[in-house]
Amino acid sequence: MEADIDRLLDNPYAASLVFVSVTVLSLIVFLSVFELVTKYKCWDEIKKGNLSVAMATGGKIFGICNIFRFSIEANDSIYQSLLWGAYGFVILLIAYFLFEFLTPVFRIDEEIARDNRAVGFIAMVISVALSYVIGATVII
Repeated sequence: MEADIDRLLDNPYAASLVFVSVTVLSLIVFLSVFELVTKYKCWDEIKKGNLSVAMATGGKIFGICNIFRFSIEANDSIYQSLLWGAYGFVILLIAYFLFEFLTPVFRIDEEIARDNRAVGFIAMVISVALSYVIGATVII
């Protein structure tokens, strides 16, 4: 089975489809995890026009995909890429909890749910910025 996948990945077109497919599936799973740990329902809030939630969610999407970009670039197999991508996601999730729980002035989730765009923007930038740092660590 693994030999078949390795042969498939020798074709650059097939490899591209496989890596993108795995990343999209991982993105769906990881966004579902974020949905479980936030106090608001991302997609319901976005549907209502909550720009803060859209920015924070967009930052998470970018962050997850950016971590996978580094992971795919640095690893030879789909399995290694998936493992390092998942590891990077866990670090991003921990960073989210640190941001949420160590902000002494207000509750991040509550402010984003209230459509505080300044907080939504900062949440987006933190996810994007940390994805570069995390991505740099997954290529070690």
